[in-house]
Amino acid sequence: MIPKMYASGPRPVAPVCKSRNPDSMISRELPDERETTAVPKRRRRGPRQLDAGPFAADVASFRLHLAAENKAAGTIRIYTEAPLWFAAAYLLRGTEKTRWEQVDAQDVQRWVGWLLGRYSEAYARQQYRSLRQFFGWLASEDEIADPMARLRAPAVRDKPVPFFTSVELSKLEKSCRGSTFAQRRDAAILSVFRATGIRLAELAGIRYDPGNPDRSDLDLDRREIHVRGKGGKDRTVRIDHEAARRVDRYLRVRAGHEQAHRLGLWLGTGGRGPLTGNGIYQMVKRRGDQAGVRVYPHRFRHLSAIPGWIAAGRRAT
Repeated sequence: MIPKMYASGPRPVAPVCKSRNPDSMISRELPDERETTAVPKRRRRGPRQLDAGPFAADVASFRLHLAAENKAAGTIRIYTEAPLWFAAAYLLRGTEKTRWEQVDAQDVQRWVGWLLGRYSEAYARQQYRSLRQFFGWLASEDEIADPMARLRAPAVRDKPVPFFTSVELSKLEKSCRGSTFAQRRDAAILSVFRATGIRLAELAGIRYDPGNPDRSDLDLDRREIHVRGKGGKDRTVRIDHEAARRVDRYLRVRAGHEQAHRLGLWLGTGGRGPLTGNGIYQMVKRRGDQAGVRVYPHRFRHLSAIPGWIAAGRRAT
C-alpha cells in the first residue's frame, strides 16, 4: 500500500507591475510579469523532500555519473527523482527492503501499476524509463542483477495530434496586433514558434547583441537562429520571411528598452530584463486565452512538421 502523502509525487509543475519609468512603447496590457522574467524565485519542491533513506546514496552516485556524461540538468533531475520516489514511497513504506539488490521485478511492476492508476500512461512510461536507466547503471557499476532486465515498458496509446487550424492561427495573430512593445514582442515570439517549432527552452535562450554579432544567435539577413537544444547540442534553424519581419519590428522597439543592453533577446515589459522560459509559456497561454485558442509552446512543434503549412501572402500587422 502506497501512502497518500506521496500521491502527488515529485512531478514538475508549470508555474504562471507597474513600470517605474512609463514609456509609451511599453504596453500596460500585461499587468504582472514579475514571475515571467529572470528574477529570484522560491525553490520548488524536489528530491530533497523525498526521504529515500539507505537507498539515497546510490542515487547520489548515479547523479554524479549523469553529470560526468554531461547530461542536461532536466534529464538528471528526471532520472534521479524516479528512483528516489520509488524508494521513498514504495520500498520504505510498503516493504522491508533496505538495499537495491533486494528489489525484484514484482516491486517494479507494482509501482508502475500504481502510477498507471493515478497518472497518464505517458508519465508512467517516463518513470519506468528513468528507473530502467538507474537499474541499468547500478547493474553495470555494482554487478548486481537488474530487476528490470526482462520487463517491458507500459504501452502508450496514440493520441490525436492537436494541429492548429488556419482560423486558430489567424486569431492568435490578431491577439498581438498593434505597435506596443508587448504586442510586437509577442507577435515575434509566436512567429518564431510557428516557423521553427523549437523548444521553449531553446527560444528562451536566444541571445542578441547588436554591437557584437559573435555574441548573437540571431542573423536576420540569412533568416537563421542558433539555438542550444537538449543535452547541450547546438543547431541552426531557419525562419520564414514573415517571422523575420516580425522579429525585425520587435528589435526596433527593443532598442529603446531600458534593458536593451541585456543579452537575452526577449525582454519583459515595464523595464524588466529577459523573459524566462516560464514567462514565455505564460505569455503564449495568455495570448491564447485572449484569442479563444487552446495553445501552449509544444503545440507548435507539430505545426512545424507539416509540409507547406506556411500560408502564402500572410501579412505583418
